[in-house]
Amino acid sequence: MAVRTVVDYGGKVTGTTATEMGADLTFATALVRMSHVVQYVFADVSREYGVTPQQAQLLCMLTGGPIGMTELSRLLHLEKSSLSGLVDRVERRGFLTRVTDPRDRRACQVSLTTEGAQLGEKVHEEICARLEALGAAIPDTDRHRITTALTHLLARSAL
Repeated sequence: MAVRTVVDYGGKVTGTTATEMGADLTFATALVRMSHVVQYVFADVSREYGVTPQQAQLLCMLTGGPIGMTELSRLLHLEKSSLSGLVDRVERRGFLTRVTDPRDRRACQVSLTTEGAQLGEKVHEEICARLEALGAAIPDTDRHRITTALTHLLARSAL
């Protein structure tokens, strides 16, 4: 029996019960479905803040400080030309700037402007708040176990 999952505007999973969903989901299928929920949250939050989901991802990535174009390309899984176009659009909106990489004059790093940093923090906080709300009913020990497992998966994938 196939299980149909629907994500509503609040990021809530509807269309089936959690027990029914867990009954026949494999680990990989659960991760794929969770990635859809995360993508939906990014899309919903970015729309509210007037940016695209890709722009929201870029802003969130840069909240930790400047990142080089090569590293951004790897982190966002974008070809160099696609990343350049994304950076150009966000730069035109005044949210980021390119600066010469102090270690390599031929390369540049992308850095948030003050306005971009404020927006990036707001977007990141809202995305995290919505995802935290999804897991609010999960006991702390299970949340810790899930967090640890996901952290290991992220480390193995070199994200």
